[in-house]
Amino acid sequence: MRTDIKINDYERVDDLHRDGYQIIQDPSRFCFGVDAVLLSSFTRVKKGECVLDLGTGTGIIPILLAAKTKGQQFIGLEIQEESVEMALRSVDLNELEDRVSILHGDIKEVGALFHKQTFDVVTSNPPYMNEGGGLVNPHSAKAIARHEILCSLEDIVAAADKVLHKGGRFYMIHRPHRLTDIMVLMRQYKLEPKRLRFIHPFQDKAPTMVLVEGIKGGNPMVKVEPPLIIYSEAGKYTQEAFDIYYGEGQA
Repeated sequence: MRTDIKINDYERVDDLHRDGYQIIQDPSRFCFGVDAVLLSSFTRVKKGECVLDLGTGTGIIPILLAAKTKGQQFIGLEIQEESVEMALRSVDLNELEDRVSILHGDIKEVGALFHKQTFDVVTSNPPYMNEGGGLVNPHSAKAIARHEILCSLEDIVAAADKVLHKGGRFYMIHRPHRLTDIMVLMRQYKLEPKRLRFIHPFQDKAPTMVLVEGIKGGNPMVKVEPPLIIYSEAGKYTQEAFDIYYGEGQA
């Protein structure tokens, strides 16, 4: 772990509970949440594979996947320059320069940024809200992260289709109320939905998130996995959720 990385007064360094890895974040912008941790746990990366994370923010998913898997190369694509700069410093902080790269670019231009069908895995924790109306500042970092201002759900799926090779895997976390849109778009772009897992805050509550895996050119058949329950009671994680956050087995 390097100690010469610049940390601004308005930033904080958070422990990722993975091999001592840390991430630099600015609380006034948009800090990663539970959804990024859940997506990195759901994503399967095999030894030697190359991974692209669309809309990587401050690089949380590539860094977590580098910590938890034996993938060869992880690339994060992000349109907000401030987030890119912060992510690059986090990569340096964790001495991951040989495995993790952060690029500044637009998801809608992914076909010009990368060769077609070159990635084994694509991940995305995209904006969940498809309506940006009523936002006080639609150009703020938080608004861009939460609302489909700079990219749509279709932009994400179309980008994954362009860069995944046949048999490659696409992983995304989203909201259950968008599930019909997700499934229709994935099939339209030949990313056949193969695995679903719903995330519930408590056992007796409706799901608030859904994890989705698709296979490029896969055959039709989707498996719905047992739900993941986050809390057994207020303030107490279930054992599975605790293991995901603080020490699941290495992939």
